[in-house]
Amino acid sequence: MAKIDLDSLSIEELAALREHATDKLFEKVAARRAELEAEMEKLAQYGKPAKKTESAPVAKVKKTEEVREPKEPVAKAA
Repeated sequence: MAKIDLDSLSIEELAALREHATDKLFEKVAARRAELEAEMEKLAQYGKPAKKTESAPVAKVKKTEEVREPKEPVAKAA
């Protein structure tokens, strides 16, 4: 990159240089953002929960292990 003697430039030239630099910066930021978004889309497939292919069998509670209802109603505290 060529060196620019900023002290020798007029106000108009400096303003044009700043605008050109700002435009180039926005272009580079937009290009990098597009790259990162594309990479994020690729990586997003790993963040989604996978379908359960094989699940462990659920243990069933036997009737003898179930909690039984009390035969007499329990008095409620008032």
